[in-house]
Amino acid sequence: MRKLSELAKAIRPLSTRAVLPCLLFCAALIFGIKAIHGAGTAGADDPPRDEASVRKAYADKMRPLYAFPFAKDRIALPGNAAVEGGDFLEPTAFPDAKYCGHCHQEAYHQWRQSLHANSFRTPFYRTSVNILMRTKGIEFARHCDSCHNPVGILAGALNKTYPFDRSFDRDGLTCMTCHSIQSVQTKLGNGSFVMGVPAVLVDEKGNRIPGIAPDAEILAHLDRHSKAVMQDFLHKPEFCAACHKANLPPMLNDYKWIRAFTAYDEWQGSKFSQQNPLTFYSADYTPCQGCHMKREAITLPDYGAKQGTLMSHRWPAGNTAVPFYYGFDEQLQKTVDFLESGNYLNVDIFALKSVSDNTMAAPLGSVPVSIKPDELVEAYVVVQNKNIGHSLIPEVRDLYEAWVKFTVKDASGAMVYESGFLKLDGLIDPSAHSFTNRPVDVLGDFVDNHKVWTIHSVAYDNTVQAGRSALVRYQFRIPKDLTGPITITAAVDYRHLRQSYLNNVLGKDHPAYPVIELASRSRTFNIGDNPTSSPLPTDNQDWMRWNNVGIGYLDEQQYEEAMKAFEQVIHLHPDYKDGYINKAIVYIEWEKYDEARAPLETALKLHPDDARALYYLALVERRQRHSEAEVADLEKVVAQYPYSRDARRELGISYYQQHRSDDAMQQFKALQQIDPDDLAAHYNLAVLYRRVGMKKQATDEAAQYTMKRIDPGAPTYSLEFLRMHPEMNRESSPWHVHMDRPQPAVAGQP
Repeated sequence: MRKLSELAKAIRPLSTRAVLPCLLFCAALIFGIKAIHGAGTAGADDPPRDEASVRKAYADKMRPLYAFPFAKDRIALPGNAAVEGGDFLEPTAFPDAKYCGHCHQEAYHQWRQSLHANSFRTPFYRTSVNILMRTKGIEFARHCDSCHNPVGILAGALNKTYPFDRSFDRDGLTCMTCHSIQSVQTKLGNGSFVMGVPAVLVDEKGNRIPGIAPDAEILAHLDRHSKAVMQDFLHKPEFCAACHKANLPPMLNDYKWIRAFTAYDEWQGSKFSQQNPLTFYSADYTPCQGCHMKREAITLPDYGAKQGTLMSHRWPAGNTAVPFYYGFDEQLQKTVDFLESGNYLNVDIFALKSVSDNTMAAPLGSVPVSIKPDELVEAYVVVQNKNIGHSLIPEVRDLYEAWVKFTVKDASGAMVYESGFLKLDGLIDPSAHSFTNRPVDVLGDFVDNHKVWTIHSVAYDNTVQAGRSALVRYQFRIPKDLTGPITITAAVDYRHLRQSYLNNVLGKDHPAYPVIELASRSRTFNIGDNPTSSPLPTDNQDWMRWNNVGIGYLDEQQYEEAMKAFEQVIHLHPDYKDGYINKAIVYIEWEKYDEARAPLETALKLHPDDARALYYLALVERRQRHSEAEVADLEKVVAQYPYSRDARRELGISYYQQHRSDDAMQQFKALQQIDPDDLAAHYNLAVLYRRVGMKKQATDEAAQYTMKRIDPGAPTYSLEFLRMHPEMNRESSPWHVHMDRPQPAVAGQP
């Protein structure tokens, strides 16, 4: 009998609709029951496997071998992965991805090169996890592998004694790990899902049938197949939150609870969730899948496709290192295309300021500017996180690199000034403005190799949250003898991973890993007077340019400059209600509450009952002791945005101050349903519970508050690190200027 591949060639002229049934029929003929059982352990005449008996026998063997150092019968601690029934699940219960690929060829092809498929085996992951296992023990790696290798976790493989084959490691997150999950605990993260026993079919009553089934039976009951492998939450961001949210618990670090990352919370706080009224801009609802699983045309047959398209199972994002390392050229190119699409950031060379007379030309292009030889000037660059649903950089910020590459060149291309270049050894210029962070340990040393269990503090964090903007200043001198034009270019470059980490993992002789330009802008100026110029199609309108620089000033605590910027927004766009609200926000942060009322009232005249304006007006009412108005405003906000953390928190505080204990408790409990880690909720509930005699609940909330609040000694660790790294000390300042003077020597740059 010919092989399946030969048969496929023989029927190639047929249409896709005709080819698929032929392929599936041939597969059944060739592989028989072996194909049905995936692993090939059963023969054609063997009876069906009793899945319940197999699982019980496996669990009975594993239970006495397994170490439970943290809590009895909690398989995954310090991670949160769980399985229905709470017992061990043999790895052969998961049909491998090739089995699913019989019918889902396109999804399998995309998945194989994705980061999900390679989540466990890459040297970039294994390096830090192996250090953890050597340092503390394999049991502690359950924290990481709850997401990176759930099959291994639920099989009990993360144990000193594991007597079975671990070939499942090579596949990381397979089709049936995601498609067997029955529920998620969105608010926990660290692999907070409940896995069902894998099944590809349900019976007539909707009960899951463990194990695999013949392809022909699946095709005959596609509705029952869909019920087995598809859950509504697979299309929702809450599903992604099970792993794209993480913390470092005390059982891992022997210290205290520390937030690691939370792309989900950042998304929920962004304009794309439509759950937060306080964002600077608005947008249509877009879940995680809207960016990372966009539909694309299929190139291989796939029964899951609709009208020739399939939701991407590549999950393109920022990981260029894994496809580069394995030579997955297609995945790498798709990732590069995703990053270079120009949809996510806006870079604006906003202003030039003469240092000598403190005059500023802004916004550039819309106003004339004069440049003199030998003049010391400052360039203002605004980087807007325009269309990313989370921060720049998200998640493991200590490993990713994104920075501003800023150059000034004369007409011949000679460099006048440069910041953010790559040195010969591949490390970034230490004067670069980098969108990253630097975690430190108890000695104030940089936590290298992603040894997260040693983190005690974060020395600085220059990431830009969704919808916000960073203002970066550069100071340089125009050459005395310059006669021709100069060109200023600002770009945001990105590399995965940090060069020093690549060196740690691969040695210093590895090839250069890709550096991707996410966005850029150039402007050319002549010596002397320069008239106005037309904007590019990618430029923001002037009112938005002023708005973005105002946001940058606000985040840098430069309140007077922020106020002037938002006044320009109002001047250019007088019917834009958020211009008035932004002006009020400056007054509030400046603690000028009385002045904040007028612009908020103007915004409410433009848009009555606007939730953003009402929220900030409530803060003004509180300071002016108008308690009833304060509560009324916040109640309107909560009614419009029930998932607003800020509104729930402030309304709870308002009720608390009015001695409405029951109402306050209701708000803080609702806040904990949104964010169980909110410190205000823990603190206030501890007080309120104690007042009404609920001592145990009060003690529990007080313990949570104590565990999750910032360690008062943590800034000491950061200060020691910053003292040893003056170039990063400058970056940790709310605002600073990158100058063309020589930078201090840096030893052991992290």
